[in-house]
Amino acid sequence: MDLALAAAAAVVSMLFASELGRDHRERPRHHVRLWRLGMAAYSAGSWALALGLAFEWQGPIFRFFYFFGAIANIPFLAAGSVYLVAGEAWGRVAERVAFGLIGIGLIVTMATSFIGPVSASGVPDGSELFGWTFDFDGATLPGPRVFAAVSGSVSSLVLVGLSLWSVVRSWRDRPAVARGNGLIIAGIVAPALGGTLTALGESTSLALFLFFGALLLWAGYRIASTGSVRRAPAFAVSDR
Repeated sequence: MDLALAAAAAVVSMLFASELGRDHRERPRHHVRLWRLGMAAYSAGSWALALGLAFEWQGPIFRFFYFFGAIANIPFLAAGSVYLVAGEAWGRVAERVAFGLIGIGLIVTMATSFIGPVSASGVPDGSELFGWTFDFDGATLPGPRVFAAVSGSVSSLVLVGLSLWSVVRSWRDRPAVARGNGLIIAGIVAPALGGTLTALGESTSLALFLFFGALLLWAGYRIASTGSVRRAPAFAVSDR
């Protein structure tokens, strides 16, 4: 069941990323471009989860899963929402921060040695394999868990906060936009809850939460798009 749900989450998020790509080609906008990257990373992390469950976990599969699932996806989504709500100037800053965080996180995740064996069954927890820091040529540097913590906490807070602001701004005159943003918030919270349960040893629910997270994000996007001014294909409070 977990394998099927992980594959379903990968397919749903991949289809959502494809829709975002079509929307961006029809009407190029920064926030749609970044959300497409975020959902592509979401799909890649879900595919890695499916591979790990299907063929037993190996070091490269877990690194792939950890990077795309815990580090890469949320910063792209958050940066896209900053473009949408705060404007292009702040959006450019957020995009640079996101690419910097993700780029360094990729190097660190692929280069850091594991501190323990990779469990072949279930879903390994990052705390079992990565430390908060690692040593490189005599220097102590932030480890993958630091980048995952920043991605999972700061980026999620930015994304949820901007979506809440959109709900407040659009509740009266554009209720569909408000409802769509509410679903987007739920779509962000669901995978975060699944990751928290995995860290607490309950890994069987992760694939389920990833699947529902992808569905909620896509549904929120669709619903908000139908209610936005001039049908801008986004969950915006404006037509930036």
